[in-house]
Amino acid sequence: MLLTGHTGFKGSWLALWLAALGAEVTGLADGVPTTPSLFELARVDADLQGHIEADIRDPEALQRAVRRSRPEIVIHMAAQSMVRRSFAEPRLTYETNVMGTVNVLDAVRLAGAQTVRAVVNVTSDKCYDNREDGSRPPRPFIEVDCMGGHDPYSSSKGCAELVADAYRRSFMSDPDGPRVASARAGNVIGGGDWGAERLVPDIMRAAEAGVPVAIRNPDSVRPWQHVLNPLSGYLLIAQELVNRSPVDAGWNFGPADGDTQSVRWIADIVSSLWPETIYWQLDRGPHPHEAHFLSLDSSKARQRLGWRPRWDLRRALQTIVDWHLAARAEEDLRAITLKQIIEFSGS
Repeated sequence: MLLTGHTGFKGSWLALWLAALGAEVTGLADGVPTTPSLFELARVDADLQGHIEADIRDPEALQRAVRRSRPEIVIHMAAQSMVRRSFAEPRLTYETNVMGTVNVLDAVRLAGAQTVRAVVNVTSDKCYDNREDGSRPPRPFIEVDCMGGHDPYSSSKGCAELVADAYRRSFMSDPDGPRVASARAGNVIGGGDWGAERLVPDIMRAAEAGVPVAIRNPDSVRPWQHVLNPLSGYLLIAQELVNRSPVDAGWNFGPADGDTQSVRWIADIVSSLWPETIYWQLDRGPHPHEAHFLSLDSSKARQRLGWRPRWDLRRALQTIVDWHLAARAEEDLRAITLKQIIEFSGS
């Protein structure tokens, strides 16, 4: 298996889970994105079949990686994943998220059916054209809604979906060749995330430093979920593609309806779970545009795949607090992370 973005937060969780399942994983990334990082603290590299340091903007590097690793499955997760960074670096965002996706899919196309059987292209819940039309109640997005976005990040993810659809219809429709599906999830949370300008990492940093956490938009609503929930969907899609099931399409993997909550709600619940008091204060900005409401309808995945989010939001937040308290106590974070994966798998 070839996993791009394996050094990131989501990629590290997935690489550990795959290794625990006995998969032979080759990772591809252009470095470790944060310091500290889950990848290093959980010693993710210990279980990798191979580690390729390359930039997905380099098409030749992607082609060499596919030829070298000869994967049966490719899960493409490498991305520029920050909305606010996309305003500062729009060109980088499009080069990474759009042309990076082209490069991955084209490397698979050139390799042909001799190696790759399935590609899971991971995008985002922000791939949908969220025009916030004022409907009440706001409607969750379904898979046939229009792609797009106000900001460069969201737009780039919508473009990546269009790229995957074009490759699917033009090059990957042969039932005996490689097949591609897209997975859409966002606002994933979990232990070991040190991403910049993300709510839960910001809260954890403030809690550990004993300072108030600055919150931009306390009433914004998002489909929060533990990272293992959507990862289980990605693995299910990969399995079904390999089994030649007709799942080569786009899929939403979001939380249960009651877990679409406000930023304020998240901050208050985490504060109630943390052993010391956490205060938050309003960061008045100025800030670039961010959608007020975002929600996913995952009924297609539930009905056709039998997928469900196994951990609800309160349990997800408790596991994050447990993880960071273990980190503060200098416990073995690889063991803690694997323990949570085992608990999730048995739930």
